[in-house]
Amino acid sequence: MTFHREGVATLVLVLVLGSGLVAAAHTWLPEWAFYLVCVGVTVVLALVVNFFRMPTRQIGTLDPQEILAPSDGKVVVIEKVHEPEWFNDERIQVSIFMSPLNVHAQWSPIAGTVKTARYHPGKYLVAWHPKSSTENERTTHVIEGERGTVLFRQIAGAVARRICHYMNEGQILAQGDEVGFIKFGSRIDVFLPVGSEICVELEEAVTGRETVLARFPNA
Repeated sequence: MTFHREGVATLVLVLVLGSGLVAAAHTWLPEWAFYLVCVGVTVVLALVVNFFRMPTRQIGTLDPQEILAPSDGKVVVIEKVHEPEWFNDERIQVSIFMSPLNVHAQWSPIAGTVKTARYHPGKYLVAWHPKSSTENERTTHVIEGERGTVLFRQIAGAVARRICHYMNEGQILAQGDEVGFIKFGSRIDVFLPVGSEICVELEEAVTGRETVLARFPNA
């Protein structure tokens, strides 16, 4: 377990402000209020460390037919939809909702070549809003693998205000490579070929880099 680099600035800010509050409380407040401030600062610090934790995980599979969950969270959508941005055809959408308590890093669901990596500025609707996939701040990443192509989007939520992504067009990825991070509550949409075998169910909790989300259709 390590601390994610995206959280360093936030951690420093919390430490500086927290130290100032504790010092001020020790000087100006009664003893009971000083201890209350100490508890509050400790809780905030613990939440920051928990949010930006980066677990050490083994890759769940090296089978090119299997598609790993790109993030932690709960499966909230499994449905056939029309994907208009890249494929312009029908795909199976699997959406994963991340609460503030989940690990917020993302990993490549398959090994392959990055065909596109696009950032879209946008709104900050709640992550479960039907229009969040097309109107919120988001990214679109398409990875072409040995057995098929996967599109997935990082989608900001009402609290999330920054999406970080580390992929570039033409980049070669191994399955399970870290590819991004979303600060605070958010969602991931994954678009799979029709005919893929879905290996998860609605409301199921998944673990990024480990859970097999689906399998490509047999060639």
